[in-house]
Amino acid sequence: MNVLNKDNYSIKLNYPLEIEYDQSAFVPMQPLPKRISVNVSGDGWNLLQKSWLSFNANPVKYKVLNPNEASFINSTTLTDQITELFPNLHVNYVVADTFELNFERKIRKIIPIRVDSTNINVRDGYVISSIINVSPSLISVDGPASLIRNYPDTIRIAVPTPKIQNNYDESVPIPLPVSPLVEVSHRDVYISFEVAQYLTEPPQ
Repeated sequence: MNVLNKDNYSIKLNYPLEIEYDQSAFVPMQPLPKRISVNVSGDGWNLLQKSWLSFNANPVKYKVLNPNEASFINSTTLTDQITELFPNLHVNYVVADTFELNFERKIRKIIPIRVDSTNINVRDGYVISSIINVSPSLISVDGPASLIRNYPDTIRIAVPTPKIQNNYDESVPIPLPVSPLVEVSHRDVYISFEVAQYLTEPPQ
C-alpha cells in the first residue's frame, strides 16, 4: 500500500489503435498498426488503475486527413491524443507496431465478360442452337490504382466441359487473381445455351 502511494513510477500500457481514413477513396498498401505501447509515469494508484483499464480500453483513434501525402504516423500528434486519455499521468513516449503508412487511391474498373465460343467442345453430331448467355455480363473490380490498371479490359471465359450434348447451364469461375487489396463484385458467372443434334441425312 505504501508503494502505491509513491510517485515517479513508470509502466508500459498496451492499447488498441484504430487508423481512420476515407475508406471509400483510399486503400492501405500494407497492414495498418493495430496496437500501441504507451510508457507513462505517475503515482502507483493511477498507474494501477490505468493498467486495469487498458485491458478493456476503447481504441485510440488516429485520423489520417491526407492519405495521399501520409507516409508515417505523426508521433507527436499521437502522443497528444494519448495525453488526453491520461490527464493524471505523464506520457513519456508512444511506440506503435509500425509508424509507416502507405496509401493508394482506390479506383473502380468495369470489365465485360465474354464466352470463348469458338472453343466450346460439343459432341460430334451436335451444335449450339441458341444464343450463349452469360450472367453477369459485366463485373467491377475495386482497389489500388497500381493493381487495377493491370486487370484486363475484357475477360474471356472458357467452357471447361468436354463433348457437350445437352443444354448447358453451369457456373464457371472467373479467371482473376485473388488479392486482399482488391474487391471483385463476382467470382463466378453463369453460362447457358441450348444444344441440338443435327441430322447428317435428310429424313426419308
